[in-house]
Amino acid sequence: MEKTRVNWGTIGFFVEMCALTLWVGGLIVIIAVVIPAVFNSFGMEPAGRFLRRVFDGYGYLNLGILCVLTLLAFFRYQTYGQNASFVFSVTAGEWWLLGGMFVVTLGIMGILGPQAIALQEEAFEAISKEQKDLAYGQFFRLHMIVRALHLVNLGLAFSLYILKLRKILVHRLATAI
Repeated sequence: MEKTRVNWGTIGFFVEMCALTLWVGGLIVIIAVVIPAVFNSFGMEPAGRFLRRVFDGYGYLNLGILCVLTLLAFFRYQTYGQNASFVFSVTAGEWWLLGGMFVVTLGIMGILGPQAIALQEEAFEAISKEQKDLAYGQFFRLHMIVRALHLVNLGLAFSLYILKLRKILVHRLATAI
């Protein structure tokens, strides 16, 4: 009886695609479903606090995904190198996209996110209308940048997803001929 050999490259590719699906799909669900439902169900302050927790969880999920993707890319690089003709090799584009995703995620979670939370709390705690308007104005300016960075990260993750999918399809077509 012959033992079946496990193709770790295929398993790693599957895990990477699932992780990227979580990243991309997670943000799309939050934007398309969760945010409208929360703001239509609660007032501004409770909705803002709830969504802050949602995005904190999403940020930690992204950090975990980035660790998995980077670890798998490192293993693939050690095993298959950077030979573009081999399906499980790591391309320079993958490294750049992963690096961009790390920078944007850490920028959101480590720098801009805490600043936005502080401004949001300031707006919630403001007593006079002028203070509230000023605090909300500052919060929404910073929040626009954070939202844009989330969309940039979505684009980077989706680009990595497409790059990987294209790579496997091109390899399949090349080996089928």
